[in-house]
Amino acid sequence: SILINKLNRPKTDVDRDRASLHFLDWLGCSILGKNSSSGKIISRYVSTKEKGSSTVIGGTPSSAEAAAFANGAFGNVLEMDDIHRTSILHPGPVIIPAAFASAQSNKVSSKLFLDSIICGYEIMISIGQSVGPSHYRFFHNTATCGPFGSAAACAIIYGLNHSQFISALGNAGSLTGGLWQLRNENVMTKQLHNAHASRSGLIAALLARDGFTGPAKILEGPLGFFAAMCPDVKPDKISFNENNNWKIFDTSFKPWAACRHAHSTIDAALKIKEKVSLEEIENILIYTYEDSIKFCDNVNPKTQLQAKFSLQHSVATSIIDGPPTLKSFEKENFERNDIQKLRNKIYIESSDYHNNLYPNHYGATVKVNKKDGSCVEVLEKDALGDPDKPISSEQVISKARSLMLESGLSENKI
Repeated sequence: SILINKLNRPKTDVDRDRASLHFLDWLGCSILGKNSSSGKIISRYVSTKEKGSSTVIGGTPSSAEAAAFANGAFGNVLEMDDIHRTSILHPGPVIIPAAFASAQSNKVSSKLFLDSIICGYEIMISIGQSVGPSHYRFFHNTATCGPFGSAAACAIIYGLNHSQFISALGNAGSLTGGLWQLRNENVMTKQLHNAHASRSGLIAALLARDGFTGPAKILEGPLGFFAAMCPDVKPDKISFNENNNWKIFDTSFKPWAACRHAHSTIDAALKIKEKVSLEEIENILIYTYEDSIKFCDNVNPKTQLQAKFSLQHSVATSIIDGPPTLKSFEKENFERNDIQKLRNKIYIESSDYHNNLYPNHYGATVKVNKKDGSCVEVLEKDALGDPDKPISSEQVISKARSLMLESGLSENKI
């Protein structure tokens, strides 16, 4: 009830404008993500399912459930989807596909569609902020908290009453899961996490609309989500609001096609490039927080995904080639001799300074020791695209446009 009551505040045109930017950002990521290997497999899978009035990216008519599942898989493929820092999750690729599919199948207004996105972000992020840091050790927060967000967005579109809304959230929470073993293997499971989270929330809301009941205490109950999966839960975060804004305003946009834990390191490396020539570099030290190291310490990536989760590669490609593009993480570049040579000169250390600021700030310091004995150091407290270091609406639009063009869409179709 506390969560649902948080959604009663009025939404303004400014709020909806922000939601529309996140929708556009997700759309750009999804249109190109559909062309990936995992995207093509998902597309073939849903092509066999029943048709309906919702749309799979690319124009295929589909049921709402199948559209939420497919579109939920596409948005995270590039690792360019939006992210909320303190909850350590990606709300857009889970919430927006479910809301979009539901809005299409119910033919609701764009205003209600954008309001549903705002509400979905509020619920998913609130729960994500409450799970505690130990949860993230084994569980993918986007997968575990995502069904709550997609259920909330769909509940708004379906016009659920209070008790139906509670049932939708309760059953969505009962279906939650998402283990991090995928990080240790070259697999496509992360996209399945998002797809399932998006679809399961939608199904929970649909069933609740027809009277299917669910547990009201799915979060705090003795056999509930917190007890089972959150050993250092912070339940006060459920109702906490830092600045009385909708939490969608605290969500970051990602300019680079890499893991978010690598972004501040990329930002620092780009500034290093302006100060030091490649020939001057003896070695490079990266000082950052523990989660960044756990996820992204990989001096010798073997796949595109591993390159996106490599601090060493992110720094090397940024110093040699400048601002990283999608191609910076492809095989032709992560196997380049000059990039490999520089990666082998890069060392990573945990930083008390950055650990103490995390997860409120995803920071890094990059230090170059030069061959002449001098050094150059750049500290980035926040990553580009964070609320403390925002990018403009025009930059978000430009990013989406570039991704759509990269997918093969012509200019006149964007």
